[in-house]
Amino acid sequence: MKPKIDGFILAIIAVVIFAYVFPYWGSKNSPIPLSLIGSIGVSLIFFFYGLKLSPDKIKSGLKNWKLHLLVQASSFILFPIIIIAIYPFIDSESSFTIWLGFMFLAALPSTVSSSVVMVSMAKGNIPAAIFNASISGLIGIVITPLWMSLFLSQTTTDFDLGIIYLKLITEILLPVIFGISLQRFLGYYVRKHLRYLTLFDKSIILLIIYKSFSESFEENVFSAVNFRDLLMILLAVIVLFTVVYFIIKQIAIRLGFSLEDRITAKFCGTKKSLVHGTVFSKILFKNSASVGIILLPLMLFHFIQIFIISILASKLEKQVSLSES
Repeated sequence: MKPKIDGFILAIIAVVIFAYVFPYWGSKNSPIPLSLIGSIGVSLIFFFYGLKLSPDKIKSGLKNWKLHLLVQASSFILFPIIIIAIYPFIDSESSFTIWLGFMFLAALPSTVSSSVVMVSMAKGNIPAAIFNASISGLIGIVITPLWMSLFLSQTTTDFDLGIIYLKLITEILLPVIFGISLQRFLGYYVRKHLRYLTLFDKSIILLIIYKSFSESFEENVFSAVNFRDLLMILLAVIVLFTVVYFIIKQIAIRLGFSLEDRITAKFCGTKKSLVHGTVFSKILFKNSASVGIILLPLMLFHFIQIFIISILASKLEKQVSLSES
């Protein structure tokens, strides 16, 4: 199976180019209230996210605790430890900004939709994938700001973890809880119109990306990043993904996981959510002109993870089919 180019990735590239050509409409002086639109859109994204979460499925998913522990530890411990190990080698402000982007990437939760789709394609443990991808987003609301507070508080005078958590609670957690409480009444309609809700989610993410890069381009932040740096970031992203994938694979084998559980562990444990990344960046780096650079490793990782995992999923699908025949 030949991997297809993700249309969303092409849309991200187009939005970044648009931000470069027309940065004014996303800048701080823009007459269009993109920040307000983005905040409302983010709350709606997580409200619909809550509507899709089934409390019964979450409860039943707790049984396979070893698999869940491996996936969540990979997302919130393994990734950050690898990036922190590089921290002593940072020798300039520009390299620190790029490193901070990798640290932000490492601290993010797993993604929901693509994890489940890829696990399903590879014939892995789908219920476990749904549980891990869903619960990871909720854990990330708490863990991601904690990781970033270790480094952002050293570089920004207005970094206040209390205010950040307040914004995360009001813009993200409360909409999720509200959505879960209405799941039994509106869950059917969400599942019925899932295609349109996915389009809405991606539109809000593209809007946030446009605003972030517009401000960075207007402040000429990317002058510190040349083509060589971009290639090095891409190479580092590939290496990071490969190392984490290999470590998860070895741990899963040593724990005696079934083939289905190994697939789920590798696919969910290596994924990072672009949705959460763009949303969290809006709150964590709201006054930083460097947010475009900080988001750069995440966007490249998003492309790499979809490209590599789609190839691996196709190969695993054939292997599982042959073993079953």
